[in-house]
Amino acid sequence: MSLVLIIDDVAAMRRQYAYDLQRIGGFTTLEAGGGSEGLGMLAAEPVDCVLLDLEMPGVDGFEVLATMRKKDLKVPVVVYTGTGNYQRCVRAVKLGAYGFLAKDEPMERVVREIENAVAWNRLHGEVDRLRRDAGQTGAILGESSAAKNMRQQIGKLAGIPSSVLVTGESGSGKELVARGLHDAGPRARGPFVAVNCAALPETMVESELFGHERGAFTGADRTRRGAFETAHGGTLFLDEVGEFPLTLQAKLLRVLEESVITRLGSHKPLTVDARVVAATNRDLEDEVSAGRFRRDLLFRLNTHTVRVPPLRERLGDVPLLAEHFLDLVCDRFGQPRRTFAPDALSALQQYDWSRNNVRELRNVVERMVIAADGSTLSAEDVPADIATGTAAGGPMGSSAGGETLRELKTRAESGIILAALERNAWHITNTAQELGLADHSSLLKIMRRHGIRK
Repeated sequence: MSLVLIIDDVAAMRRQYAYDLQRIGGFTTLEAGGGSEGLGMLAAEPVDCVLLDLEMPGVDGFEVLATMRKKDLKVPVVVYTGTGNYQRCVRAVKLGAYGFLAKDEPMERVVREIENAVAWNRLHGEVDRLRRDAGQTGAILGESSAAKNMRQQIGKLAGIPSSVLVTGESGSGKELVARGLHDAGPRARGPFVAVNCAALPETMVESELFGHERGAFTGADRTRRGAFETAHGGTLFLDEVGEFPLTLQAKLLRVLEESVITRLGSHKPLTVDARVVAATNRDLEDEVSAGRFRRDLLFRLNTHTVRVPPLRERLGDVPLLAEHFLDLVCDRFGQPRRTFAPDALSALQQYDWSRNNVRELRNVVERMVIAADGSTLSAEDVPADIATGTAAGGPMGSSAGGETLRELKTRAESGIILAALERNAWHITNTAQELGLADHSSLLKIMRRHGIRK
């Protein structure tokens, strides 16, 4: 349900608008008696659209628009005027207003204009998201049986409302699978909201997911929607859900079962409609056995499971992926089209990509583009650590006899972390960046799990 802020110094006018917008459009409304009060509400409330009078004493509509632009408040504004001077409305649009109306317009037209403004703002957010994610689609490309099976699973699960658990190694493309489930399903026009559970301090997880009211805690200077509310009508992606604090898992389970959340500092329940897709690079059954993850929450999340295969299980896709990333990197850097020589693709295909999978391949292609001078990238342009077939944990295929797969995985992860720490002189932030982790706290959690200390 969209929240509309009405800013008008005439009390009777704004109250009538508030009443009609609730009655006809089903909006939730807030009222401000002037520009200064309205700007204060914009800073404190999660407003979806502003209905703004231009002619007001003190801080008028133009100053409100100018201040919003200066503070980069990305809230659509529909202005209205009773003077009939549309030159003023044109000036308002140039200041960033979405559109304008006359005060004698039928309320149905006003409702439609606000709905269009809210939809337009969401569309721009989605375009920004797509631009940020340009070049990240490699995980679902490929002609290997593993890639085809993954795409087939996405097609089958996209249209159902049940939760999906996406499993796979770091850098294999779990978030891209989640986006694929969203984009191919009936919620594609709704928001896609991603939350990295590993990157959130435990004290902020509840606020991030469920939102908070103004004054709920020190520093809560405005009411804020949480991820569940923001994802209403769309998909909520919980990345690295295995890192979700045990103390809050029961609350997450309750929200998943009842589709009702309560903001911090409030007692008012809010119904939310968001499909949840979770992802993890950890064995959650092991986490359950260790007492770090609730079994009932696991059952609620893994109604359906999609496994994202590591790149070493589909090395036949490496040439196609490398060509795809090469085009994207050249476009991104404004460079002329380049090609791979066969020996370069062969060298890339010989590496096992166990350090960071598809993400590592994309980074290597970028390194090659930056380092090479010619229009054709050859085997000589492949970074030495890739050309020699050695990942951070040691030579390809090396293992100690008699170990279980779980023990091998644990030892390999520990070796990768230790090697990266040594390369970066134990600088935590730099090591986390090299490994493609969200931030230093993600690396610290992994180090604690393995008992790694300097």
